[in-house]
Amino acid sequence: MRNERRIGGIGVSPGVAIGRAFLLGVDELKAPPVRILPHKVEDEIKGFRRALSQAKRELARLRDDSPGEVEGIFGAHLMMLEDPVFLREIEEEVREKRLSVAHIFGERIEEVISHFGGLEDEHFRGRVADIRDVGTRVMAHLLGTEREVLAHLQEEVIVVAHDLSPSDTVQMRKERVIGFVTELGGRTSHTAIMARSLEIPAVVGASRISGEVNPGDMLVVDGQTGRVILRPSPTTLKEYRQVKARLKRFEKTLSRLRDLPAVTPDGRRVELSANIEAPEEAEEIRRKGGYGTGLFRTEYLFMRATLPGEDEQFEVYSQVVRSCGDCPVIIRTVDLGGDKFVSHFRVPKEVNPFLGWRGIRLCLQNRGFFKIQLRAILRASALGRVGIMFPMVSGVGEVREAKGIIEETKEELRGQGIEFDEGIQVGIMVEVPSAAILADLLAPEVNFFSIGTNDLTQYCLAVDRVNPNVSYLYEPLHPAVLKLINQVVEAGHRHGIWVGLCGELGADPAAAVALLGMGLDELSVSPVAIPQIKLVIRGTAYSLAQRVAKEVLAITTPQEIREYLEGLLKNNFPQLNI
Repeated sequence: MRNERRIGGIGVSPGVAIGRAFLLGVDELKAPPVRILPHKVEDEIKGFRRALSQAKRELARLRDDSPGEVEGIFGAHLMMLEDPVFLREIEEEVREKRLSVAHIFGERIEEVISHFGGLEDEHFRGRVADIRDVGTRVMAHLLGTEREVLAHLQEEVIVVAHDLSPSDTVQMRKERVIGFVTELGGRTSHTAIMARSLEIPAVVGASRISGEVNPGDMLVVDGQTGRVILRPSPTTLKEYRQVKARLKRFEKTLSRLRDLPAVTPDGRRVELSANIEAPEEAEEIRRKGGYGTGLFRTEYLFMRATLPGEDEQFEVYSQVVRSCGDCPVIIRTVDLGGDKFVSHFRVPKEVNPFLGWRGIRLCLQNRGFFKIQLRAILRASALGRVGIMFPMVSGVGEVREAKGIIEETKEELRGQGIEFDEGIQVGIMVEVPSAAILADLLAPEVNFFSIGTNDLTQYCLAVDRVNPNVSYLYEPLHPAVLKLINQVVEAGHRHGIWVGLCGELGADPAAAVALLGMGLDELSVSPVAIPQIKLVIRGTAYSLAQRVAKEVLAITTPQEIREYLEGLLKNNFPQLNI
């Protein structure tokens, strides 16, 4: 027997799974370049259209049979197969090169996968599996092959794969799968969404694990820490069985908090809401005890060959608003730019695109495009409590111009007799240091601030968080970042507006105490993080949190700040295993 082996990944669905490995194969997207005779080219294209129709019927069936959390994934897959520009380009290439459509289609899908896989934004990297799933489904019909599924499992297993497609996860026997481990994926990938929906422990991003695991190997999957243990020793198995029992007891404690507000013992209330990437995630918010959506990112709608129209956007936004009921939904206007560009915009090559034409800057220079999104958001506001939030704001002029476009759009809707919320709240993300410094000037212009700590940290510290040479310097608990956060909260409150925080820092239980003490009115985190943050808020007196925040703001290094906060949390919340 080989020795125990530990592999690190990204924990995306908490819990511990102990069981045998089931290895799932990878569907191929490659087909040889078969030459097509001139008089057979149109037959080849007809075969392509038949394969598309068959794939669409399958996806429609899967969509209709799926739970609400993942139904939208298959709707997005159908949209990919209805993209006229992409499909027309494939047919034109078949006619021009007279090569088999399977070869050309496979190559084009691989190009799209390569593009999305190279993006910095985790959400778009997470869409790689969706694109591959659509591609392999069509390819199976083109080549007349069958796809391997998880529908016939006979025993409990932990599925190990290079990646899992939505089709794999929807068709599996859910009572037989007790955990997922994949080499690819991120916190917002479909695998993560499905695992959290089913409350199955899952780890993604476990590099090269498929090559190290044999079918039937014993595995331990820790979805909290992101650790996968191959062939665990008897001592390790005993340890994790004890951890699993403790977690089960802890989950019962957290579940009792679900319908309770995030209020400190001495009466300070914090609105604890969720960051979501796609409408299907909205269903998860209430199950985790959250209060609406503090950040709905809309970029995924625009990362395709054809731009979404007003009605399509309205349907998506309306789905989220209906899911959240009486709770607020803050919709961020599209934050394209950096590495998230689509072909509709002629963008000159930029030396540093993350400091370039992105976010609100792009929208203000494409007013027609911007107004379509604003019309859709305003229409959705007639259905519930909707807010509009602008990203990448650096000064007052941008806010005034954007608000002017909102007023123009409102006037158009009034003229057409279309309902919307006349008092819709408008806010900005504070993620550029200049916005934090100018908070006293920006606050009178808006109804709220939402502090985006991911970019604020990156820009404040001049650290590219995905650059391995300097990523060790990326620390949201850096004194400079914390001072900017505190400054923004104080400025917002001086001017009578509420202040939230929607970066990853808000999901850190240790940081939550200090953020609470700074007086934040709202924390917006990933749905899976809500229960633990609620536990910390409900178990920490606001008066204590204020003293902690004051002490933290006087500490000089991020290492000392983290040690202090984690020590405090270990003493007060030992069950969190910090």
